[in-house]
Amino acid sequence: MKTNKTTTYKLILDYFRKQGEFDTELKYGSVFQLLIAVVLSAQCTDKRVNMITPELFSKYPDAKSMSEAEEVEVYEYIKSVSYPNAKAKHIVELSKMIMSEYGGEVPSSMDSLQKLPGVGRKTANVMLAVAFGRDAMPVDTHVYRVSHRLGLVGKSCNTPLKVEKELCKHISKGELGKAHHWLLLHGRYVCKSLKPQCNKCPFDSFCPKILEDSKL
Repeated sequence: MKTNKTTTYKLILDYFRKQGEFDTELKYGSVFQLLIAVVLSAQCTDKRVNMITPELFSKYPDAKSMSEAEEVEVYEYIKSVSYPNAKAKHIVELSKMIMSEYGGEVPSSMDSLQKLPGVGRKTANVMLAVAFGRDAMPVDTHVYRVSHRLGLVGKSCNTPLKVEKELCKHISKGELGKAHHWLLLHGRYVCKSLKPQCNKCPFDSFCPKILEDSKL
């Protein structure tokens, strides 16, 4: 079944709406802990992050305690994630900045969030959507891949920012955060990177299966 882009968006969003709302699979107890978990999750699985954060947060539960930690101490807790040296450095530095510039509270604007060490646009968008309930569309590898494969974005959308802007054109405000999780989880469990499970996909009848250049 061939569909145009408008119909494709409608079919996909209508299906996801019936499935309900989903939240991040990262485990956290505060806005600060969510920020640390998201930073740790860059190029790493949520499952792995959730394995190491309970002990990390038990020792350093907030920005104040984390800002007083040594990088080598933090490294010992997070050494099993990807790029642990850089992430330990960023975590300590961003905690110090939160204490010195934001009174110990995680800032809630895109510009302020991106000033924090180790926080890029995707991480900032996750914080806006999940922690602060704002209209935001974080584009990670799953969202990028699924958006291309399903034909939600065109080949010219060859960066996460371009994908974000294109999705924001077609998904209504108030639903962007939900749609982020819908697309992310679909990519994580069905439209996988190496072996997409098309036989389990509810969109198989109209999916154009644009596999080429669908990965970051």
